Amino acid sequence: MDDDTAETVAGGTGAGGGPEPGVSDSLRTFGAFVQALREHAGFSREEFGEHVRFSKHTVASIEQGRRMPDRDFVERAEAALGNTGALRKAAPHLTRQVGLASWFRQWARLEATAISLYTYECRVVPGLLQTEAYARAVSLNVPPLPDPEELEQRIAARLARQELLAVTRKPPTAFSFIVEQAVLERWTGGEAVTREQLDRLLELIERNWNVEFQVMPTRQPSHAGMDGPMRLAETPDNQWFAYSEGQQNGRLIASPKEISLLQQRYAKLRSQALTPEDSLGLLKRMRGAL
Repeated sequence: MDDDTAETVAGGTGAGGGPEPGVSDSLRTFGAFVQALREHAGFSREEFGEHVRFSKHTVASIEQGRRMPDRDFVERAEAALGNTGALRKAAPHLTRQVGLASWFRQWARLEATAISLYTYECRVVPGLLQTEAYARAVSLNVPPLPDPEELEQRIAARLARQELLAVTRKPPTAFSFIVEQAVLERWTGGEAVTREQLDRLLELIERNWNVEFQVMPTRQPSHAGMDGPMRLAETPDNQWFAYSEGQQNGRLIASPKEISLLQQRYAKLRSQALTPEDSLGLLKRMRGAL
């Protein structure tokens, strides 16, 4: 996530997603290295493409870090660029975050190692809890519509993040979710999607002892979350970061003063929401009514 200046970064996560998938640092670095070797060898992109039997557009995508090079590309590039072994050794260390909007990448890295994650959401079911069908419905509801490939990448990335919920992680992450009742009653995607989503929530709550889930009732005169959704993360060295998201933007927050304020608000939200036991009962009643 971000730095202590609480700078605006770019991306979308829980809701529709965002305008474009992010590019990982390792892909960008690998691409720059390929370009440097190609230019040192005196090849244009088109000439190099002929050597590796890929189009110049594919070469450009790899050099710009927008595409993961496959094994054939790496081997042919090695042969064309002197068989130094550098590309072959670098390739296993490449990672990609396809499907994660660019402004969300920093938060995703913090999220991956956090020991505590708190989420208040008033728009959609948090991405870590979404079913595939729900994630698809959300993505298709928010213009502009993604093309089929981007849609599948976005959904795959969201589902992959859900591995963070596993109790087998060492140490397992402690999760707290507070979700508005109206979000669950919206029927995003229709009745069948809602039924499956409620089943998913019930399964997680009853199976994963590291997940605490609370519903904020629709009728709640005192509400500390009026400024919108928020997320808080605690790192293994007990530092806290926060993330907030709006239309077409996201913001990573590292300022201790701002984080303290958000922690106060989250603590108040916990006291205002239904207890975990009452929330579970409400979910069961909602599921039974479908």
